[in-house]
Amino acid sequence: MPTIRQIIALIEEFAPLQLQESYDNAGLQVGDASLPATAALLCVDVTEAVVDEAIELGANLIIAHHPLLFRPLKRIVGSNYIERVVMKALRHDIAIYAAHTNLDAVAVNHVWAQKLGLANVEVLQPIANMLYKLVTYVPVAQAQEVKSALFAAGAGTIGAYDCCSFTSNGEGSFRAGEGTSPYCGEQGVLHHEPESRVEVILPAYLKGRVVRALLAAHPYEEPAYDLIPIANEYTRAGIGVVGDLSQPMGVYDLLQRIKEQTGCAMLRHTATADKEVKRVALCGGAGSSLIGNALAAKADVFITGEIGYHQFFGYENSMILAEVGHYESEQHTKDIFCEVITKKIPNFATYYTKVETNPIKYL
Repeated sequence: MPTIRQIIALIEEFAPLQLQESYDNAGLQVGDASLPATAALLCVDVTEAVVDEAIELGANLIIAHHPLLFRPLKRIVGSNYIERVVMKALRHDIAIYAAHTNLDAVAVNHVWAQKLGLANVEVLQPIANMLYKLVTYVPVAQAQEVKSALFAAGAGTIGAYDCCSFTSNGEGSFRAGEGTSPYCGEQGVLHHEPESRVEVILPAYLKGRVVRALLAAHPYEEPAYDLIPIANEYTRAGIGVVGDLSQPMGVYDLLQRIKEQTGCAMLRHTATADKEVKRVALCGGAGSSLIGNALAAKADVFITGEIGYHQFFGYENSMILAEVGHYESEQHTKDIFCEVITKKIPNFATYYTKVETNPIKYL
């Protein structure tokens, strides 16, 4: 039986916590990660009814998209539903975990785009300040072996290309001190060695893994390497996506497809002309801050979970805005959790909550 920590590790390998927004609080919220995981209950939001359901199912792990705890609790006395959920979960040894904007950054909008049949999908707002360049110096004969180890650890991926690197040859020098075991050269003697300068790109969340791989594969006792922050955007992850329909379609047909696909009770949108659309931008949840990004990406339609009243103004002749509801735009996160876990541990029990956690109702 896997531990709760092992189940969490699967999710965080897929959606690293370092990808979450600064305001977010993704990760383990409540509970002891060292306990064996009996089963996982998957949901968008955690409520008291969801905890009751987990107890009934014998599941001691609840995995949610939205964090239960966004702000620090000053006391836990049961004065609101958050405190009561924490108390009940602790009482029954139930762990609560959330993958929020980190999951948004790698999967939520991509899966939604896939469901709508979009192609040529790109991130609307890539993550900034996430990339490093690693530079190291290796004996020429061992350069490919070291590069292979770096690639296997996740370095060297640029867009849809992997195994990306740059290599240039030169001469390195060093003098081994007392007590060393140099790979080449002798103690106390200045040595010159033909070396390859190897450069690769990596995201910040892989620094530890990549450096460990470098140290394990490098033949030198004390490898020289630099980790240099770079300002390039990390285009493999970020908030929102934009893509193209396989064929242009009428705007009302597209809006009807979205309504049916999300199961939303009411789809709000700006005025539409009787025209066809092809380029579609999406952002699950409260994505109205990306309206400008969608416009810059030349989207015909921008669909998100929440748009403020005044934000609907000003796009009458440029782009259609559509709002499907926050919950409705992110309910497929349960599918993502299930796939990530069962792909690695097929026999682990996962349940979708039967509790309706959407707090918004429609007449």
